[in-house]
Amino acid sequence: MMGKHSGILLHLTSLPSKYGIGDMGPSAYTFVDFAAGCGQKFWQILPINPTDGINNNSPYSCYSAFAGNALLISPQLMLAEGFLQTSDLTLGNEFSDTQVEYTKVGLLKEKIFNAAYRRFQKDKDRRDFEAFVTQEKYWLEDFALFIVIKNAHEGISWIDWPKELKNRSLAALENFKRQNGQALERVKFIQYLFYRQWTKLKAYANSKGIEIIGDIPIYVNFDSVEVWCHPSFFKLDGEDHMRFISGCPPDYFSKTGQRWGNPVYNWTQLKKAKYSWWVDRIRHDLKLFDHLRIDHFRGFAGYWQIPAHEKLAVFGRWVKGPGAAFFRVLAKIFKKMPIIAEDLGEITPDVIELMKKFNFPGMRVLLFAFSGDLANNPHVPANYPTHCVAYSGTHDNNTIQGWFHQEAKPHEKANIARVLQMRFTPRDLHWVMIDVLMRSRAETVIIPMGDFLGLKEEGRMNTPATKVNNWQWRLKAKALTPSLSAKISRLMKKTGRWNS
Repeated sequence: MMGKHSGILLHLTSLPSKYGIGDMGPSAYTFVDFAAGCGQKFWQILPINPTDGINNNSPYSCYSAFAGNALLISPQLMLAEGFLQTSDLTLGNEFSDTQVEYTKVGLLKEKIFNAAYRRFQKDKDRRDFEAFVTQEKYWLEDFALFIVIKNAHEGISWIDWPKELKNRSLAALENFKRQNGQALERVKFIQYLFYRQWTKLKAYANSKGIEIIGDIPIYVNFDSVEVWCHPSFFKLDGEDHMRFISGCPPDYFSKTGQRWGNPVYNWTQLKKAKYSWWVDRIRHDLKLFDHLRIDHFRGFAGYWQIPAHEKLAVFGRWVKGPGAAFFRVLAKIFKKMPIIAEDLGEITPDVIELMKKFNFPGMRVLLFAFSGDLANNPHVPANYPTHCVAYSGTHDNNTIQGWFHQEAKPHEKANIARVLQMRFTPRDLHWVMIDVLMRSRAETVIIPMGDFLGLKEEGRMNTPATKVNNWQWRLKAKALTPSLSAKISRLMKKTGRWNS
């Protein structure tokens, strides 16, 4: 990330589309053109792994660290490539253009995938599909099994499957494969469509000078293909139930801490396996993205471990993580490790030391800059190191305007002019904050699309420690105007961040 550049944070689900959810179709290409046209270098997205309604469709609650989220597949591109006919795309219900309605979208896309798979079954040329299945076999075979077994048992968790399937008896799995060949192939076909579309979109972005920052949640769900396949890599008891779960202590977002509920890693066992699962995961993600933001990076230095029976995160404790030994293994395998460390929250010296050792930039968030000791607050722009990625806010924050009008405390409002060292009116505060970030010494600045648009609370993506109305925000189809592009372009040129 050499030189001074900037980018936009916008998840794929937030893009406009007539199918109820943003996807990898035409609007994604339009967004790439918009970003390139106003001098951006980066497009940051949230995780693109499969989500589910049980976890409120949070992209940070994945049941596979390798599979793609089928809801992001574009029906329009499927039509253009001959996987569908126009008659397969009768919409029926109209969708909201401001919020994702996940249940309705899921039902529609299932119908579309069924139609596409029926058509694909008649296709004599399957070479491209078969090459994909062979190349991705190391994760795809188990993923397909996990999904089809789960569907065959009405969606219950793998822990409650019949014993021989739960414990991965080879004979039982082979028998299941023989009996469910078509259903397994259908799952692989949907993943083939996902990766076909993603590969083309990434290539297009790169051709326009846009690099994609992907996001890796440090943890996976307990009810995931990973825990089913590799129970020894997680802290489970003798019956494969969780002994400990993940979370974080009390912080900015929650007075009692957050109880995330994922299983924590058994790093001793992972080390014995030479971290093979993590190596595969990083290799996979380096093919998908140009840079990797690792969510909750501090978990590699030390992680908050909560006994599974405790209802509150405050009863957890810090446990030492794998530290530098883990990253030394990665450094031997990968020539480049373009990692951004999400280092927000309670950061201890061992986390800072780990980041310095491997030269990983950390994050700064301007909305955290208006409290505490301003002279030493790391989020105050005057205190930024060069080697960092600065944000106005993240997917967990309100928008600038939403924060100012609904969350900012009197002392924070009083500190705004002091921190920004610029005059402002509430109406133009988002532009003033963006301007200050662009002028800062931070190598990279990332602005959520909602802040470029000056949206209030309606542009917020997620409210941590809450479970409703998250991950739904969508960009209006006509929001990316020529005048907005021109305004961002002028700012990029003025602050030396234009990506030529």
